[in-house]
Amino acid sequence: QVQLVESGGGLVQAGGSLRLSCAASGSIFSINAEGWYRQAPGMQRESVAIISSGGRTNYAVSVKGRFTVSRDNAKNTVYLQMNSLKPEDTAVYYCFAKVVDYSGRYYDYWGQGTQVTVSS
Repeated sequence: QVQLVESGGGLVQAGGSLRLSCAASGSIFSINAEGWYRQAPGMQRESVAIISSGGRTNYAVSVKGRFTVSRDNAKNTVYLQMNSLKPEDTAVYYCFAKVVDYSGRYYDYWGQGTQVTVSS
């Protein structure tokens, strides 16, 4: 079993910054792709930023140039640096990890979600 624990959400004024962290623990041989999704009230969950095991990144158009996803493989931790935040970034942010266990099987795991609120 694998657990993803997020931290770093909160309330910030428009134009401000926040940094989210997500630490994975448990039966982990390696982590393939990982990153962040978000879900605003009444909206579907959407991909925000994904980083591959090789460091390749993919961003939603709405956050490109403002958000940066990174990972520390030694700590099994993924980060999301969010700058120039806008009220429309307000959502619950979920981390995601595609974990490879010691049998070579792939599993998708999700964090519990952390609230990010941007005031205008």
